[in-house]
Amino acid sequence: MNTAEAQSTSPADDEREAVRRIVAGDRCAFELLMRRHNRRLYRLARATLRNDAEAEDALQAAYLSAYRSIARFRGDATLLTWLSRLVLNECYGRLRREARRQNVIPMVDANAHVDIDAMIAQDSDSPDKALARAELRALLERKLDELPEVFRVVFVLRAVEEMSVEETAQCLDIPQATVRSRHFRAKSLLRESLAHEIDLAERDLFEFGGARCNRVVANVLQRVADEDDHSSGGH
Repeated sequence: MNTAEAQSTSPADDEREAVRRIVAGDRCAFELLMRRHNRRLYRLARATLRNDAEAEDALQAAYLSAYRSIARFRGDATLLTWLSRLVLNECYGRLRREARRQNVIPMVDANAHVDIDAMIAQDSDSPDKALARAELRALLERKLDELPEVFRVVFVLRAVEEMSVEETAQCLDIPQATVRSRHFRAKSLLRESLAHEIDLAERDLFEFGGARCNRVVANVLQRVADEDDHSSGGH
């Protein structure tokens, strides 16, 4: 491929090629897809479920669902939007099951989406500053967990993932005005506890380090291999 052809390749073309390879059984392509989206999809699951282990398990289940159904992906939405909807569907299903066990009605909303980012960030702060920021981040995560679902998910998409109002509205299937009001309310509630310090930590919420990323990918690939072996009769 010459330079002009390489530059003409669009993100949509790249997504279609990735899907084609995964449908053809290319597990390396599926692993790359997971590693590309792991961090932000985990953040969305963690914000919805408010539990690290549950979020990790829900993410793995969503990836398995994606692997099984990716042949039906038609590109009407981005691959990121499609994956995030699967993640939220899995999370909301878990919330509903838990609600039935507890005999209460959960506060859940529509659908959502996540974007891409690097999975491991390097922190050049001094040890003291790094520790202070880690403590602040933990506090912010706890305060965010206390927010109602409708505010919490919008906050994660807008402030943590830096999605636009329009993108957030499309992913959650709600009006843009609702996105703005929920984001404003979420930040107001958080600022009551954290004041101006919230801006220093919000982009580092729910860290998804290398060990967790590797664990999710390895677990999903093992289950994919088991399913493929079973469907082929062990051959």
